[in-house]
Amino acid sequence: MRAFLLSLIGMVAMGQSPDCSISPGFVQDGKVRQFDTETLYEYMNGNSEGYFLYGFKSMTGITCKKAGVTLIADISTFPSPELAYGMFTGNLDPRLPTEKIGAGGQVTGRKVLFVKGQFLGEIAAEPEGEYTALLRAAAVEFARKITGTTETPAELAWFPKEHLQAGSPRLVPQSVLGLRILKRGYLAQYEEGKSFVVTEDSPASATALFAKLKERFPGGSATQVGDEGYVTEDRYLGKMCLFRKGMRVAGFTNAPPSGDAAQRALQLAARIP
Repeated sequence: MRAFLLSLIGMVAMGQSPDCSISPGFVQDGKVRQFDTETLYEYMNGNSEGYFLYGFKSMTGITCKKAGVTLIADISTFPSPELAYGMFTGNLDPRLPTEKIGAGGQVTGRKVLFVKGQFLGEIAAEPEGEYTALLRAAAVEFARKITGTTETPAELAWFPKEHLQAGSPRLVPQSVLGLRILKRGYLAQYEEGKSFVVTEDSPASATALFAKLKERFPGGSATQVGDEGYVTEDRYLGKMCLFRKGMRVAGFTNAPPSGDAAQRALQLAARIP
């Protein structure tokens, strides 16, 4: 049964799998690689844990060779475009630019990473050298063959852009702000302070979560932000303003001593639908 399931995963993934035609003149070397949640560790070792945080389902890969150059191409499947994009942003180098390959991509001299729909593509080149142009062209062709959205998560546009640090915002798959009750959401790092948005299943569950946050950070006071707001201070999260708007709980934390966390929270709330 397990062999059948792995074969089935492979057949589904092969519809979105790499092939050596993504780069002219390269030919396949060896068999197609297939991994699932039980076998990814054999390929990725400790790096597999990062994939599992975003709900990794399966990976298909091939090795291609031409004139002493090797391309190692893999495509991973995640439960949703949001989680695939989260995995993508979680592995970016914030010091380097991104570009429009699928929904997003980043190319370096030895590796390219891109995302399209619920799929994350990776191509690495060997031996050591400068392969930026080769990898970019291969990734563009690879992405063209994949079915899926090229739109980025709508939540990214909710965060004000002024003083936003590179690599932000991003999806945090668990414990947003280091708080277990904030199970999954988006976090943006600013030059001074952080903003976050967590979406619950309903306004009722968001209301319950907001009540738990107020219990977790006592001694604050109500403020008019969203449907309900709360300003307080914490040893680690500093001056902050938390609020609920519909089914979303959000806020601004770590405001500087002279900063106005409530005003920053208002700016965020105004952009949340």
